[in-house]
This record gives sequence, structure tokens and C-alpha cells, in this order.
Amino acid sequence: MKKYTGVFLFTLFAAQLFAQSVSTAIIHVIVIAMTSASLQNNMTVVVTGNKITGIGKTGQLKIPAGATVIDASGKYLIPGLWDMHVHVFAKRSQEDYDLPLFIANGVTGIREMWTKTGQMQQVKLWRKQFYEQPGTIPRFVAVGTMVDGSPSFWPDADTANTAAQAHLAVQRIKAAGVDFVKVYNGLSREAYFAIADEAKKQAIPFAGHVPNSILLKEASDAGQRSIEHLTGYTLTDCPTIETEAKKYLPEAIATGSPDRPFIEQALDLCDEKKSFALYQLFAKNDTWQVPTLIDKKISILDTATLYRDERLNYVPGGRQTFHDDYWGQYHKTVGEWDTLRMMQQKSFTVVGRMHRAGVKFMAGTDTGNPYIYPGFSLHEELEMFTEAGFTAFEALKTATINPAIFLGMTDSLGTIAKGKNADMVLLNSNPLKNINNTRSINAVIVNGKYLSRDALDKMLADVKALAKKNSYGRATNK
Repeated sequence: MKKYTGVFLFTLFAAQLFAQSVSTAIIHVIVIAMTSASLQNNMTVVVTGNKITGIGKTGQLKIPAGATVIDASGKYLIPGLWDMHVHVFAKRSQEDYDLPLFIANGVTGIREMWTKTGQMQQVKLWRKQFYEQPGTIPRFVAVGTMVDGSPSFWPDADTANTAAQAHLAVQRIKAAGVDFVKVYNGLSREAYFAIADEAKKQAIPFAGHVPNSILLKEASDAGQRSIEHLTGYTLTDCPTIETEAKKYLPEAIATGSPDRPFIEQALDLCDEKKSFALYQLFAKNDTWQVPTLIDKKISILDTATLYRDERLNYVPGGRQTFHDDYWGQYHKTVGEWDTLRMMQQKSFTVVGRMHRAGVKFMAGTDTGNPYIYPGFSLHEELEMFTEAGFTAFEALKTATINPAIFLGMTDSLGTIAKGKNADMVLLNSNPLKNINNTRSINAVIVNGKYLSRDALDKMLADVKALAKKNSYGRATNK
């Protein structure tokens, strides 16, 4: 596929830095290159500047003179992790809290899901910082601008109701240097298909939610590159779906309601043969899924559990920054709790069935929402992929090689090989044995910069101290 445009900002300074930099050699390390589930034992990986310049058996690969040597005996080296659904602009002051937390948790690349065109200058500065101050922030591998129908649930969203408005919106987004168009819930059929048409003309991808007015099949056939949060699905039990559809479908047909496709599709998804055929279509059309399973996990936790989370120490103002009852936990009945738990289990079932049909997945957390934490929550997302039936290797692919495939960047990212960009994570334990071992971070290499455990701990301590000192506005859910 065509690469996302504007993903990297290469500067003359970065090129000069690469030419002059010394090497780091990681020796006696077990490499998980992500090209297969095999382990490469007793390896040496050499990083010079921001590139992997050598990889081979320890003792057989020549180490450059003057290189810093890191003995990684018994440790595991994986590619840097990516979070493919984040909102770094959801809650911001001039101080930066979120970006160091990604790095400290091994997340070396992110896909930002709602950047307004006027915020692209800040993104460009961050991309420049990535090269000029390596190790301080992750890669912004892609940035999108949201387009919704009017009136939008989000007052500051870009909107389009007609085909003409949709064509102009895509043209403005492309001209601003944004990487992709994010489609949202309230788009009309006319506007949605106009976005798809103009995106093709402008050679810019579109991704995001599937509006209620659009069938999942239609979104896939129109070229939507990824579907977020399992939008378009009803995650309740099929007897309830059938009862509700019988209640609302006749009125939707009679009134020409834009929700009619969503209601009809819900019935089809309760048919195993029809739903599996849809998933096979996703695989054929290369329609990716970013289910953000962490959202479903948060929704079934009671407030006492949420408030005890020590990660709130990294949020200025702690839980007071969030809406106290953002997820509605205060007023749920026993039946509503049961329904939410059933919906979480159904999300696992849906993801597992899509996986068996060959659908491709990426890990994303929807960071920017209450009680979802930059970097930390990605490890939870990987764990939930295994709960949905993925092997540990398959789950790890969703945050390493799969994003590189999706973005068309396998020549430079996603695996550990000579010539690739040096974004890697050194782990104390084997993540292929237990996916939770992605948390056992010993060091992170970001654009060639080696950050030891002590350096990562200092980053975390600095964020915690800044969070204690400052406070900012409430988070949003996009």
C-alpha cells in the first residue's frame, strides 16, 4: 500500500548526528525479530546512530571500536511497541505528561486519532524533537483529523453533511499535511461516500468509526483502512438484539431513519454464516481492526477499583481530573453490570472469530480517556488479545510488525534486522511464554538512544512529580 505521507520529519541535524554518532552493542541477547515465533539465542545487535547496523551470533559479529557494550544475558529484545489509537491532544497543557509515559513503557510509536489541522504545527515540532532529542518522545507514525456529521457530539469537530462539504474537508486535511482522515459516527451516507471518493483522489487513507448509516460491508468495500472500537457491532446477546430489532426496525424503515443499516446489520451479525462471511470480506479487502478492548475492561470496573489505581499518580489532579462518574458506575443496577460483563465477553468472541477468519489487528488503547494510561494500558490491551484467543506471538504482532505492515513501513520498522530503525525494547522475561512479560522492561531504545532502567525510572519519577505539582482539564472520549 501507499505509505502515509508526512510520517517522518528528517532534518539536516539528524543526518549529521547519525554520521557522527558512536555505536552501542547489545551482546548475549535473545532476539525476537517478529519475522517468526522463533528465538535467536546468544545474539549481538549493533546500533550506530539511529540504525541497526549489525546482527549476528555473539563472538562472531565484529563490534565497532569504541562501542558501548551492554551485556544482556538472559534478556529478550523485541521491536518497539506501537499504540495505534491515542489522543495526545485530549488533555494538554504546555507541560508534557503523556509522551514520556509512552517511552517508559516501551511504546516507541503512536497513531494520533484526532489532530485538528491547526495543531499540525505542534506535531511537526514533536517530529523534529524525536530526531533532535532522541529518547524524549515516541514517533508520531500517523496523525488523523476527524470529520463528523453536523451537529457533532464534539462541538469542535470538523463536520460535513453534503458531498460538496465532504470533498472540501478532505482537500483541506490533505493540504494541512495530515496523514489520514478519521470518519465518525454522525456522517450521512452522502458525506461518507464522498470522503471515500475524495480520499482516493487525494491519495490519503481514511479510517475510524463506522457511522450508523453505513454497513460494515460497505465501509470495507469503500476502502476504509481500519475500524476502531468494533464500531458497527452490537455487543449484546442475540435474543436481545432480535427483540430490539423487531421493535425499532419497522419504524426505521417507515421513517427512513439513518440508523436502519445498523439495525438490519445487527440481525445479520447474529447469523454465524453471514458474520463469518463479513469477516472474510475484511480479510480480502485488507480492512484492519483496532478493537480497543481496554475500553470494555474499564467499563466493568467499579469506582473503588478505579480510584485505587496507583497510575493515577501520573495524572495531574488524580481522579479529580476525570469525570467522577464518567463510565456511569455509580448508578448501575445488578442487571446493567451483568450486561456490561456479557458485552466484554462478546467482544472477545467477535475478535476471536474475526481472527480465525484472517482479519488483521492492531493494538490501540484510546489513551486520552479516563483511567486509560499512556503506555501502561497497551500492555493490558495485549493481554486481552490473548483472552480473545490469540497466542502470545500473535498478540505481540498487533503492536510491532502489524502496524508496520498497515503503514507500509516494513522497510524501516516493525522487526529487528540490519538496516532497520533502532526502536527496540529489552525485556527481562520472555513475552512469547507469557504476554504479560512485555511489562518486564529492562531498557528501551528509541531512534538509537539507549535508555536504561534507571533512565526510565527517572522519566516516571519526573512525570509523577510534575503531575503532583500541576493540574489540567478533564479528559475526553473520542
